[in-house]
Amino acid sequence: MPTWFSQSLGDGVLAFEPKEQLRAQFEPLYLASGRPADMAVFTRHELEGRLQCEVIAYFSPAAAPLANVVGAKPCDRPTTDDLDLLAGDPACWAALFPDAP
Repeated sequence: MPTWFSQSLGDGVLAFEPKEQLRAQFEPLYLASGRPADMAVFTRHELEGRLQCEVIAYFSPAAAPLANVVGAKPCDRPTTDDLDLLAGDPACWAALFPDAP
């Protein structure tokens, strides 16, 4: 199974700027790669028992070059629960999560 990557973008309230930076970094890599349907970055607000939520970015295996640039760490493929597409083609959902409802 190909490796996914994750990176904390910090507190949910303050994550807007890091999210926009990721979008800007993703675009040229995505275009240079020929806009692959399986290249995407997702985000999720996670609480995990904390008072403030933390925004986590998840990089698909095809987005590994960007994940490496930002220092993301390998992780399991995220579930689709509360996952938002940050960057990539909306068709990536079917390509990356074919077993999701």
